[in-house]
Amino acid sequence: MLAIVAAIIFGLGFLLDLLGARIAPGISGTTFMLLGLTLLALHQGGVGTAGVRGGGGWRTRTRR
Repeated sequence: MLAIVAAIIFGLGFLLDLLGARIAPGISGTTFMLLGLTLLALHQGGVGTAGVRGGGGWRTRTRR
């Protein structure tokens, strides 16, 4: 989920950078790119990757 949000943030940052626009003082395309990198780092760290079915993934299964 965080990776999808990061892709959207990267897209917005890319468009702002192409247009040379600023939304508010201090918020530019570079700000969106840094926010996207932060979200990707959180995704790679395992934040927000819980399963929909109560977190039961391959790690929680026991061997028989």
